[in-house]
Amino acid sequence: MAAVRILIVDDSVVIRKALSATLSADPDLQVMGTASNGRIALEKIGQLRPDLITLDIEMPVMNGLETLAEVRKRYPKLPVVMFSTLTERGAAATLDALALGASDYCTKPSSVDGPNLAVEAIRADLIPKIKALCARPIAKPSKPATVPRPPFPQRIPSHRRIEIVAIGTSTGGPNALAEVLPRIPKDFPVPIVVVQHMPAIFTRLLAERLSSHSQILIHEGAAEDTLTAGHAWIAPGNFHMVIKRKGLSCVLQLNQDPPENSCRPAVDVLFRSVAEAYGAESLAVVMTGMGADGVIGSRCIHQHGGQVIVQDEASCVVWGMPGLVYAAGEADGVYPLNQLSHEITRRVLRSRAPLSSVASIDPMALEPWAR
Repeated sequence: MAAVRILIVDDSVVIRKALSATLSADPDLQVMGTASNGRIALEKIGQLRPDLITLDIEMPVMNGLETLAEVRKRYPKLPVVMFSTLTERGAAATLDALALGASDYCTKPSSVDGPNLAVEAIRADLIPKIKALCARPIAKPSKPATVPRPPFPQRIPSHRRIEIVAIGTSTGGPNALAEVLPRIPKDFPVPIVVVQHMPAIFTRLLAERLSSHSQILIHEGAAEDTLTAGHAWIAPGNFHMVIKRKGLSCVLQLNQDPPENSCRPAVDVLFRSVAEAYGAESLAVVMTGMGADGVIGSRCIHQHGGQVIVQDEASCVVWGMPGLVYAAGEADGVYPLNQLSHEITRRVLRSRAPLSSVASIDPMALEPWAR
């Protein structure tokens, strides 16, 4: 298999050298060239035809956001990974970049980390994302990561009302959430909890941006928040978020237990707690993202009688997380991104209607916002 051809765009000589050396050390990757600003990068993309570019945000002459906008005009399908600082300004710019069509992002190692830690951070975070976005296998598994899946299991309906929606997502998730959450109505009858793999600062800004475009209120999760209908909570970066029963209510709790699936927050952690707290009254949704986070949690939701649906491959940036849930036989349905908000609402409303009238429910007719 041919190596992934990469163009590195960054105004820092130190960063360009570190990225070039680390990426070139992987036999599956080939650094075709570097550029110190966006204008030079656009010229080199046309000359070198890379499979992917890494793009710094703050650069002279033509910054990363300006460059990204032009790349999307000329090369709409070229994967772009933003390289940003772990600061409020860097987080805000990264979310702007994702909204403009960046495929994913990585945070720059801190200058206090030292060269060895910087190299390890690039190797652990950036390289798997490059390979996932360019459809290169990260390693030879002992057995295929995806296998032919049996037909959707015929589970006996529990006839229990859905009382919570739990969403898990990663690569491509911010834009996917921006497609789904703003289409949820303000009178949505249950709470929504979300894990989006992101560092601290990023998750707060993401919640604020999504809330400003949505009919429901969206918050970054905080300890002891009481779950209420018509609200959504996004797990804060670097904390697992779980749900616990407290009297007649359910509240959020945060912890910094070890990462699972190399993630904190982790989807599996949230889904397991949802299954324990809500049992058959749970609806889990697994959306675009790389890795296997969500498979074990989805199985736990099913074991407690809940439902699981996933985003389809065609509309995912990376079909790792939903694809593995599907391959494991833990999906009750697969839907394109533009249908997920309707399907979530349909299942919630259907579960809450009298059994005699379930067949006649048409959420599209009853709810103009879902059209």
